[in-house]
Amino acid sequence: MKNSKLLLSALAGLGLYSVSAQELSVDAMIRPRFEYRNGFIDAIAEDQEASAFVEQRSSLLLKYTDEKITTFLDIQSTNFWGDRAQLSTADDNLRVNQGWAEIKLGEGWSTKLGRMQLSYDDQRILGGLGWAQQQRTHDAALARYKSENFKADLGFAFNQNGAASDAASATVGNSFTASGAGVGLFQYKAMQYLHLNGKIAEGFTGSFLFMNNTFETVVDGAATETTFSKQTTGVYGKYKKEALGIEGSFYYQFGEANEATDLSAYQALLNVTYKTGSTLLGIGGEILSGDDADSVGENEAFFPLFGTNHKFNGFQDFFYVGRHANNVGLIDLNAKAVFKTGPKSKVLTKLHYFSGASETDYLGTSLDVVYTQGITPYANVKLGFSNTLLDDDFADARVRSSTEEASKIQSWGWIMLTVKPNLFKWKKEPQAK
Repeated sequence: MKNSKLLLSALAGLGLYSVSAQELSVDAMIRPRFEYRNGFIDAIAEDQEASAFVEQRSSLLLKYTDEKITTFLDIQSTNFWGDRAQLSTADDNLRVNQGWAEIKLGEGWSTKLGRMQLSYDDQRILGGLGWAQQQRTHDAALARYKSENFKADLGFAFNQNGAASDAASATVGNSFTASGAGVGLFQYKAMQYLHLNGKIAEGFTGSFLFMNNTFETVVDGAATETTFSKQTTGVYGKYKKEALGIEGSFYYQFGEANEATDLSAYQALLNVTYKTGSTLLGIGGEILSGDDADSVGENEAFFPLFGTNHKFNGFQDFFYVGRHANNVGLIDLNAKAVFKTGPKSKVLTKLHYFSGASETDYLGTSLDVVYTQGITPYANVKLGFSNTLLDDDFADARVRSSTEEASKIQSWGWIMLTVKPNLFKWKKEPQAK
């Protein structure tokens, strides 16, 4: 504690020799979540036992800003309760989740470099994945422009495993062996994208995205010299006037699904909400194209890449969260209601009807209910329950063991506490030279 105070005092003392405005903020986040999984991502089989566990995110967030530079450091640990022995001396799962600097270049221009979240619009294609305790980050460089009614980001990423890809040479080779979930789907070698966002009319904003992702073909767990690229482009719009809200998107993917297969796929979404009194009502629909089993050399299945997919298509994550890629696609028709139950509380209910896109077979129906209770301005608790009735054939195909039949009841419950206090804030106003 004494060393921490000395460090913060030293950082604050740096401002004594500057004439520019400066601000330092130190925040923490503690977010434990209990889950009871009787069907989540995968369908649970009839004779399988449901799982129960507590997973926690613990973060220390440091942000420094002056007239020219903003820096941000997110030191994060994610763990399951009980995954470390009480007297263990092993290192915790501690990592720099984010570490970036943004430099202002003048006239609205800036550049941002480092490990960061990329989150745009409704997070369908690029999102921070806030539900997952570990979140999603990218190592990237951005050229940015911002005015009162317009923003533009031009982003670049180039991934390597280290300084050398060949153990015999530290200076030769650029192959990248992706690891973790999503190899071949969203663990890319290189990325370039352009995102434009602006106010089009009163209450109406729109965005345009073009993104190119290059992947290396992986054979037996190792990258090869073969690469393939897929492109995603589209638009997003949001309109809000008084009680009425409308949002929609359309994206098209093309290029190569892999080194031997062309890609031609699309996504379309439309949501309408209306607020009456303290209640918000909404209806919506989304279609993600699916692969045609009869087509040869072409894949028609849309994959939402780096989006916050938990936000869409039901909270039990049976679609597009680790599953359902290169499949029959999805048609999701849904309705929701958000009820204000108190000064600091509300209840969300949402009903989904799912069917395939390339084969319009019924896939299932799900109900999500989430209760949120505020505690303080920096703390809240959420309680959720979801139940999904899956089509028998679809459910059986989603059980990990192909020899077992899926349970008729697929349910999931959770409770999560989020505490995010500000631990320290220091601000120095600019001084006259």
